Amino acid sequence: MPDLSFRVEDTAVVPFAVVPTLAFKLRSTNAIAGELIHTVVLRCQIEIEVTRRRYTAEEQGRMLDLFGEPERWSRTLRNLLWTHATVVIPSFRDTTVSDLPIQCTFDFNVAVTKYFEGLTDGEIPVHLMFSGSIFYADADEVLQVAPISWAQEARFFLPVKVWRDMMNAYYPNNVWLNVRRDAFDRLYQYKVQHGIPTWEEVLEKVLSVEEAVNA
Repeated sequence: MPDLSFRVEDTAVVPFAVVPTLAFKLRSTNAIAGELIHTVVLRCQIEIEVTRRRYTAEEQGRMLDLFGEPERWSRTLRNLLWTHATVVIPSFRDTTVSDLPIQCTFDFNVAVTKYFEGLTDGEIPVHLMFSGSIFYADADEVLQVAPISWAQEARFFLPVKVWRDMMNAYYPNNVWLNVRRDAFDRLYQYKVQHGIPTWEEVLEKVLSVEEAVNA
Protein backbone atom coordinates (compact mmCIF):
# COMPACT_ATOMS: atom_id res chain seq x y z
CA MET A 1 0.00 0.00 0.00
CA PRO A 2 1.47 3.39 -0.96
CA ASP A 3 2.88 5.70 1.69
CA LEU A 4 2.98 9.15 0.07
CA SER A 5 4.47 12.36 1.41
CA PHE A 6 4.51 15.82 -0.16
CA ARG A 7 6.86 18.79 -0.23
CA VAL A 8 6.71 22.17 -1.98
CA GLU A 9 10.09 22.79 -3.58
CA ASP A 10 9.49 26.08 -5.36
CA THR A 11 6.84 28.35 -6.82
CA ALA A 12 6.47 30.29 -10.05
CA VAL A 13 4.02 32.67 -11.69
CA VAL A 14 1.92 31.08 -14.44
CA PRO A 15 1.91 33.51 -17.39
CA PHE A 16 -1.20 34.28 -19.42
CA ALA A 17 -3.67 32.36 -17.23
CA VAL A 18 -7.32 33.48 -17.09
CA VAL A 19 -6.79 34.72 -13.52
CA PRO A 20 -3.54 35.36 -11.58
CA THR A 21 -2.12 31.91 -10.85
CA LEU A 22 0.86 30.54 -8.98
CA ALA A 23 2.26 27.07 -9.62
CA PHE A 24 3.59 25.34 -6.52
CA LYS A 25 6.24 22.81 -7.55
CA LEU A 26 5.00 19.85 -5.51
CA ARG A 27 7.19 16.78 -4.99
CA SER A 28 5.28 13.56 -4.24
CA THR A 29 7.31 10.69 -2.81
CA ASN A 30 6.27 7.10 -2.15
CA ALA A 31 8.10 5.39 0.70
CA ILE A 32 7.43 2.00 -0.97
CA ALA A 33 10.30 1.73 -3.46
CA GLY A 34 9.41 0.66 -7.01
CA GLU A 35 5.64 0.58 -6.46
CA LEU A 36 3.66 1.82 -9.46
CA ILE A 37 1.29 4.67 -8.74
CA HIS A 38 -1.24 4.98 -11.54
CA THR A 39 -2.83 8.29 -10.53
CA VAL A 40 -3.21 10.53 -7.49
CA VAL A 41 -6.22 12.81 -7.11
CA LEU A 42 -4.86 15.30 -4.61
CA ARG A 43 -6.93 17.89 -2.78
CA CYS A 44 -5.27 20.62 -0.76
CA GLN A 45 -6.47 23.17 1.79
CA ILE A 46 -4.05 26.08 2.03
CA GLU A 47 -3.74 28.44 5.00
CA ILE A 48 -1.52 31.40 5.84
CA GLU A 49 0.14 30.98 9.24
CA VAL A 50 0.20 34.66 10.13
CA THR A 51 1.79 34.16 13.56
CA ARG A 52 4.92 32.54 12.11
CA ARG A 53 6.60 35.78 10.97
CA ARG A 54 7.46 39.21 12.38
CA TYR A 55 5.90 42.45 11.17
CA THR A 56 7.50 45.86 10.81
CA ALA A 57 5.80 48.99 12.11
CA GLU A 58 4.84 49.88 8.53
CA GLU A 59 3.25 46.46 7.99
CA GLN A 60 1.35 46.73 11.26
CA GLY A 61 -0.09 50.05 10.09
CA ARG A 62 -1.11 48.55 6.75
CA MET A 63 -3.01 45.75 8.51
CA LEU A 64 -5.16 47.77 10.90
CA ASP A 65 -8.22 46.95 8.78
CA LEU A 66 -7.45 43.24 9.09
CA PHE A 67 -6.19 42.67 12.64
CA GLY A 68 -6.83 45.95 14.47
CA GLU A 69 -4.32 47.74 16.68
CA PRO A 70 -1.03 45.84 17.24
CA GLU A 71 -1.78 45.78 20.98
CA ARG A 72 -4.67 43.41 20.21
CA TRP A 73 -2.74 41.11 17.91
CA SER A 74 -2.24 38.46 20.59
CA ARG A 75 -6.02 37.93 20.32
CA THR A 76 -6.75 38.81 16.70
CA LEU A 77 -3.92 37.06 14.80
CA ARG A 78 -5.25 33.74 13.52
CA ASN A 79 -4.48 31.53 10.53
CA LEU A 80 -6.16 32.75 7.34
CA LEU A 81 -7.75 30.31 4.92
CA TRP A 82 -6.24 31.12 1.53
CA THR A 83 -7.84 28.69 -0.89
CA HIS A 84 -8.53 25.08 -1.89
CA ALA A 85 -6.79 23.45 -4.84
CA THR A 86 -6.91 20.14 -6.67
CA VAL A 87 -4.40 18.45 -8.95
CA VAL A 88 -4.31 15.07 -10.73
CA ILE A 89 -0.81 13.59 -10.54
CA PRO A 90 -0.03 11.15 -13.40
CA SER A 91 1.64 7.76 -13.14
CA PHE A 92 5.02 7.52 -11.39
CA ARG A 93 7.30 5.33 -9.33
CA ASP A 94 9.15 6.48 -6.22
CA THR A 95 8.93 10.27 -6.73
CA THR A 96 7.66 12.93 -9.12
CA VAL A 97 7.26 16.71 -9.32
CA SER A 98 4.02 18.27 -10.53
CA ASP A 99 2.48 21.74 -10.61
CA LEU A 100 -0.18 22.54 -8.03
CA PRO A 101 -2.04 25.55 -9.51
CA ILE A 102 -3.11 28.21 -7.00
CA GLN A 103 -5.58 30.74 -8.37
CA CYS A 104 -5.33 34.13 -6.68
CA THR A 105 -7.62 37.13 -6.37
CA PHE A 106 -6.89 40.85 -6.13
CA ASP A 107 -10.27 41.54 -4.49
CA PHE A 108 -9.70 43.70 -1.40
CA ASN A 109 -12.85 42.33 0.22
CA VAL A 110 -10.89 39.07 0.66
CA ALA A 111 -8.80 38.86 3.83
CA VAL A 112 -5.76 37.18 2.25
CA THR A 113 -5.52 39.95 -0.37
CA LYS A 114 -5.42 42.55 2.39
CA TYR A 115 -2.78 40.47 4.15
CA PHE A 116 -0.55 40.01 1.09
CA GLU A 117 -0.83 43.69 0.15
CA GLY A 118 0.03 44.69 3.72
CA LEU A 119 3.41 42.94 3.55
CA THR A 120 6.37 44.96 2.33
CA ASP A 121 9.01 42.24 2.06
CA GLY A 122 10.13 38.86 3.36
CA GLU A 123 8.20 35.60 3.14
CA ILE A 124 4.66 34.35 3.68
CA PRO A 125 4.36 31.20 5.84
CA VAL A 126 2.07 28.77 3.98
CA HIS A 127 0.55 25.60 5.42
CA LEU A 128 -0.81 22.94 3.04
CA MET A 129 -3.09 20.12 4.26
CA PHE A 130 -3.70 17.22 1.89
CA SER A 131 -6.42 14.68 1.23
CA GLY A 132 -7.56 12.65 -1.77
CA SER A 133 -7.18 9.22 -3.37
CA ILE A 134 -4.32 7.08 -4.65
CA PHE A 135 -4.86 4.62 -7.51
CA TYR A 136 -2.15 1.94 -7.60
CA ALA A 137 -1.46 -1.67 -8.60
CA ASP A 138 -1.02 -4.33 -5.94
CA ALA A 139 1.35 -7.31 -6.16
CA ASP A 140 -1.10 -9.09 -8.50
CA GLU A 141 -1.37 -5.96 -10.67
CA VAL A 142 -4.97 -5.43 -9.60
CA LEU A 143 -6.01 -1.77 -9.45
CA GLN A 144 -6.53 -0.59 -5.86
CA VAL A 145 -7.64 2.69 -4.29
CA ALA A 146 -6.30 4.07 -1.03
CA PRO A 147 -7.01 7.35 0.75
CA ILE A 148 -4.33 9.93 1.43
CA SER A 149 -3.83 10.29 5.16
CA TRP A 150 -5.29 13.43 6.72
CA ALA A 151 -1.98 13.70 8.59
CA GLN A 152 -0.18 14.60 5.35
CA GLU A 153 0.81 18.26 5.28
CA ALA A 154 3.60 20.55 4.13
CA ARG A 155 4.90 23.99 4.97
CA PHE A 156 6.44 26.48 2.59
CA PHE A 157 7.65 30.09 2.72
CA LEU A 158 6.32 32.03 -0.27
CA PRO A 159 8.42 35.12 -1.07
CA VAL A 160 6.31 38.29 -0.97
CA LYS A 161 8.12 39.39 -4.13
CA VAL A 162 6.68 36.43 -6.08
CA TRP A 163 3.12 37.45 -5.19
CA ARG A 164 3.79 41.11 -6.05
CA ASP A 165 5.47 40.20 -9.34
CA MET A 166 2.41 38.11 -10.25
CA MET A 167 -0.07 40.89 -9.51
CA ASN A 168 2.09 43.45 -11.30
CA ALA A 169 2.19 41.17 -14.34
CA TYR A 170 -1.59 40.66 -14.42
CA TYR A 171 -2.69 44.12 -13.19
CA PRO A 172 0.18 46.56 -13.88
CA ASN A 173 -0.27 49.68 -11.73
CA ASN A 174 -3.88 48.67 -10.97
CA VAL A 175 -5.92 47.36 -8.04
CA TRP A 176 -9.50 46.05 -7.84
CA LEU A 177 -12.20 47.41 -5.56
CA ASN A 178 -15.61 45.78 -5.06
CA VAL A 179 -18.30 48.18 -3.82
CA ARG A 180 -22.03 47.95 -3.12
CA ARG A 181 -24.34 48.69 -6.04
CA ASP A 182 -25.87 51.79 -4.39
CA ALA A 183 -22.40 53.25 -3.69
CA PHE A 184 -21.34 52.60 -7.29
CA ASP A 185 -24.52 54.22 -8.63
CA ARG A 186 -23.82 57.38 -6.60
CA LEU A 187 -20.21 57.52 -7.77
CA TYR A 188 -21.28 56.93 -11.36
CA GLN A 189 -23.85 59.74 -11.22
CA TYR A 190 -21.19 62.03 -9.73
CA LYS A 191 -18.82 61.09 -12.55
CA VAL A 192 -21.43 61.80 -15.26
CA GLN A 193 -22.74 65.04 -13.72
CA HIS A 194 -19.25 66.49 -13.41
CA GLY A 195 -18.01 65.21 -16.77
CA ILE A 196 -15.09 63.37 -15.18
CA PRO A 197 -13.46 61.02 -17.70
CA THR A 198 -11.83 58.41 -15.43
CA TRP A 199 -12.57 56.68 -12.12
CA GLU A 200 -9.17 57.72 -10.79
CA GLU A 201 -10.13 61.39 -11.21
CA VAL A 202 -13.48 60.74 -9.50
CA LEU A 203 -11.76 59.32 -6.43
CA GLU A 204 -9.11 62.05 -6.42
CA LYS A 205 -11.78 64.75 -6.57
CA VAL A 206 -13.85 63.16 -3.78
CA LEU A 207 -10.75 62.72 -1.62
CA SER A 208 -9.60 66.31 -2.20
CA VAL A 209 -13.02 67.60 -1.09
CA GLU A 210 -12.87 65.41 2.04
CA GLU A 211 -9.34 66.59 2.83
CA ALA A 212 -10.39 70.23 2.41
CA VAL A 213 -13.32 69.76 4.81
CA ASN A 214 -11.08 68.16 7.44
CA ALA A 215 -8.21 70.63 7.01
